[in-house]
Amino acid sequence: MALVKTDDVLLSSRGFNGLSLMRQLGLMIGLAASVAIGVAIVQWSQDPNYRMLYSNLSEQDSGDIANSLQQAAIPYKVDSQTGAILVAGKSVYEARLKLASEGLPRGGGVGFEMLDKDQGFGVSQFMENARYQRALEGELARTIGSLNNVRSARVHLAIPKQTAFARARKKPKASVTVDLFAGRLLKDGQVTAISHMVAASIPSLEASDVTVIDQKGRLLTSSESSEDMRVSSTQFDYRKRLEDYYIKRIESILTPIMGAGGVRAQVSADIDFTVMEQTQESFNPDLPAIRSEQTLEERRTGSQGLSGIPGSLSNQPPDNLAANAASEGAKRPPVSSTIRATRNYELDRTISHISNSGGDIRRLSVAVLLDDKQSLNEDGETVRTALTEEEVQRITRLVKEAIGFNGQRGDSVNVINESFTVPAEMEPLPEPSLMEKPEIWDIGKQVLAGAVVFFLLFGVLRPVLRELAAKGEVVAAQPMILDQSGAGIQNDQLTLSGDNQSQQSSENNLNTARALATQDPKRVAQVVNNWVAADGG
Repeated sequence: MALVKTDDVLLSSRGFNGLSLMRQLGLMIGLAASVAIGVAIVQWSQDPNYRMLYSNLSEQDSGDIANSLQQAAIPYKVDSQTGAILVAGKSVYEARLKLASEGLPRGGGVGFEMLDKDQGFGVSQFMENARYQRALEGELARTIGSLNNVRSARVHLAIPKQTAFARARKKPKASVTVDLFAGRLLKDGQVTAISHMVAASIPSLEASDVTVIDQKGRLLTSSESSEDMRVSSTQFDYRKRLEDYYIKRIESILTPIMGAGGVRAQVSADIDFTVMEQTQESFNPDLPAIRSEQTLEERRTGSQGLSGIPGSLSNQPPDNLAANAASEGAKRPPVSSTIRATRNYELDRTISHISNSGGDIRRLSVAVLLDDKQSLNEDGETVRTALTEEEVQRITRLVKEAIGFNGQRGDSVNVINESFTVPAEMEPLPEPSLMEKPEIWDIGKQVLAGAVVFFLLFGVLRPVLRELAAKGEVVAAQPMILDQSGAGIQNDQLTLSGDNQSQQSSENNLNTARALATQDPKRVAQVVNNWVAADGG
């Protein structure tokens, strides 16, 4: 320990003002950038996670959807590259329900509203016809797009120019392209309905001249133009519906007995689709009736000799016969008597016109499979028991009554009891991963923003401020060496230097203290007393 007499403490402010101009400028830019990055990250963490609502929208639909979302206070933004509308991930379904209630989006294309616009003067007849055809195509596309499975549709009409010559007229044709939703298909009935709807909208257009394809280029309309094939398809559908009807009747009546899933039934129906037309006329001879009657009665009297060729000679009888005729004329009977009768009878007649459209059931073949009865034993385990022969016969009679069994037409019913194979339990659907949940993305954004802000505060700003504070601390001046006369001593202060100094500095301080004690012992004693008093206090 050495006693040293020093001057007042010298302060050296070497903080921010002590740096060079370039370092000051770089430090200010770094601090400003750190603050800006922190603010941007905080704002980014507060922004919701946007998901696509609709894409490939027309300008009119985009404007209407934006207005509707703005009125509903649903945050949205528009992708500048694709034009798609994005909304917050948690508000996607709410926005779609809101827009669906307002009929949005209406779909692309234009309809008859384009005819309401002012066409101006000098529009040719060709342009008017083209606008009308385009409007008609747009209206048909909107109607087809309103179907559940259709996302959008386009219609192309080929309408030939009308001519006054009947032989030179050509039939119009149409083609329809439908864009279906993912995993959706159009049934044959729906395709036929689209064809008939388009054909009914265009004069002289037949449904067979309408072609329907999907977005993958598959032909949906039937390429079979034969009437017989279409009839066969209709007959097959009728037979399938009839069989399904009988299957449902069987299962519905046996399910309460066997339990859910304990009955399997199949029905094969033989149907007569022959179309017959018969006209029959029958008479009933037991019920005659006189319709009309005509009677003619003719009688002839007198001599046959008076007849002859008209003339004077024939009218004069001979002399010898005249006297005999006069005497016998009163006694002779009539020569002939004729009666003619004509009667028309009306018989009971029946004319029957019988037309059979077909679809009569020729024969039904029914197969029913029954599962074993299930019950619980004393241990709570499921026990399967086969049906008895009496129970199978009872169920067979029940099935016959359900289908209207007719043995005369050859119906057959076969009921069998077998144990069903227990299906394996289905694995539960996998839970959506954390990355697929919108709330996880929001939480991750906030955590990432907090980590970045923490790094900026404690990894960038704190070291810089600590360095500035260290440079701005008070720096003690170097101790002053006293000469032999004691010059340079101010305020009568002696300091105990306990710092790690070099050996030479320690010896110099010790020599200085000795010289001071030799020259002015009173002052040294006073300093020591002050030290003792300070340590004791």
